[in-house]
Amino acid sequence: MNIIKNIKKTFPNLALFTLSLELENLLSDCDSVLDLGCGDNSPIGFIKRKGYLVGVDGFKKSILKSKKLNIHDKYLHKNILDVKKDFKKNSFDAVVALDVIEHLPKKDGYKLIKIMEHLAIKKVILLTPNGFVNQTGEGNGLQEHLSGWSVADFKKSGYNVFGRYGIKSLRGEKAELKYRPKIFWGLISEISNLFYARRNPKKAYSLLAIKPL
Repeated sequence: MNIIKNIKKTFPNLALFTLSLELENLLSDCDSVLDLGCGDNSPIGFIKRKGYLVGVDGFKKSILKSKKLNIHDKYLHKNILDVKKDFKKNSFDAVVALDVIEHLPKKDGYKLIKIMEHLAIKKVILLTPNGFVNQTGEGNGLQEHLSGWSVADFKKSGYNVFGRYGIKSLRGEKAELKYRPKIFWGLISEISNLFYARRNPKKAYSLLAIKPL
C-alpha cells in the first residue's frame, strides 16, 4: 500500500507524511503538475505517481539529486520566474510551489503567484511559513528566506488558507521541532494541527494556500 510505503519513507517526520496525504488528495483530479522550486526531494515525491510531473529549480545540484530519485518526468534548471517562456497559458492541471515563495522578495512573490495562475487550469497550491522565519542560504543562496507571508496576503488574492505543521510555537527554523523526543512532539504537533491550527491558520507554523480556478 502507498500509505505504508510513505510511512516508512517519511518516518519519523509525521508532518511530511500527513502533508503527502493532503497533497495526494488535492492533486487526485490532476493529470499534469508543475512543481516550481522543486528542490532535491520535493513532497510531490511522496504521493502516488500520476500523470505528467515537471520540476523546475534554479539550483543545479538539487535538480541532479531529484533526477536520481526519479520524482518528476521532466526537469528544467532555471529561474522559476522565467517559466512563462517555456509553457503556454493553462499548460498544467495544477501548479504548486511548496516552501518556495518565502525565498523571494515580496514583489517577486506576487509575480510568482500570477505566473502560477497563468499556467494552471484547475488549481494553484502554495505552502510557506506563517510570517517571516529566518533562514540562511547554507551553500545555496536560493535557500535564504527573503519574505514572510500572512493569511491576509493570500486571502486578498482569492486563496483558501489552512494551517499546516501544527501550532507555530512548537517549531523553529526549517520547521524543525523545538523539543525532544521528536516522535512525541511530532505527534503533539499533528494533533494540534488536526484539532486547532488547520482551522486557525494565523496560529499555525505554515500556511497552505489553495486557489481553485
